[in-house]
Amino acid sequence: QVQLVESGGGLVQAGASLRLSCAASGRTFSTYSMGWFRQAPGKEREFVAAVNRSGGTPYYADSVKGRFTISRDNTKNTAYLQMSSLKPEDTAVYYCAASTAIVTIVPSRYGYWGQGTQVTVSS
Repeated sequence: QVQLVESGGGLVQAGASLRLSCAASGRTFSTYSMGWFRQAPGKEREFVAAVNRSGGTPYYADSVKGRFTISRDNTKNTAYLQMSSLKPEDTAVYYCAASTAIVTIVPSRYGYWGQGTQVTVSS
């Protein structure tokens, strides 16, 4: 079992950068693949990025490809989402999640979720 806590959200202007962190409890962090999802008001939760247990094979949603980078540091039990060139449409609550799958973009394959961190991008 793993508990996840996101941090790093905030209010920024369009074009700015933010780095989200996802701190995991427990000693089994490296056995989970990690993903980031987001949910904007009135919209369904959507996939953003995912990475396998060792930090390889990253997957990205087309909407963030080339702007966002997912990574992880298994020595620190932490996953990251580096976000650059932020746009107003990136405004959402961002969630990190852990999965026992090798790597997946499917929300239902993630068994553990953080509480979310708000990212607001002003124009």
